[in-house]
Amino acid sequence: MENLPLIIEISGTFFGVAYIYLAAKKNVFCWGAGVIHSLLSVYLFWIYSKLYAEAILYFYYVIAGVIGWIQWSNPKTDRPFVIKVNSSTHIVFILIGVVLSFGLYFLISLILPDATRPLVDSFTTVFSFLATWITIRKWLSSWIYWIIIDIVSAGLYWSRDLNVYALLMIFYTALAAYGYFSWKKSEPKSIRFSSVFKTINSVL
Repeated sequence: MENLPLIIEISGTFFGVAYIYLAAKKNVFCWGAGVIHSLLSVYLFWIYSKLYAEAILYFYYVIAGVIGWIQWSNPKTDRPFVIKVNSSTHIVFILIGVVLSFGLYFLISLILPDATRPLVDSFTTVFSFLATWITIRKWLSSWIYWIIIDIVSAGLYWSRDLNVYALLMIFYTALAAYGYFSWKKSEPKSIRFSSVFKTINSVL
């Protein structure tokens, strides 16, 4: 079907917007919309655009969507506050992200030589992994990561003629800014660097 990629792209855009808007509202149904958006995107990126790292990322989003739904629905883990972390935590996250991004880049270049823009693809993929995890944990800073990721992704998608998804990323940027200020009103609770690893252990 000649128009199938465009149909999938438009459908994915609808559910993607629903995900970001509901997430900004801290509505648990955001994860359901996110799962549908991610499934459509896996097909689009792997089969049509050959952005393999992006396809892997969206497959991860499917799993993360289920985890997010459980985390936000469970009264024992639902938090009445938003978490704010210190600068040392962000430095560690960024360093981990850079190392993993280059690792993924070399791996993709080795096993998938026809990949498109593997370096940028790898960076957006890895940092999206990290941003999704801290979104699940309700970190206020997750929205800052998403703003940067969405801007870079818009350029990546546009270069692959995924114009609808590129425009979606621009819209995501605005929604991410809205999400940041919306969550900020919740009076974020600060946690120290050592508490981050306790949080990681509780998730794993």
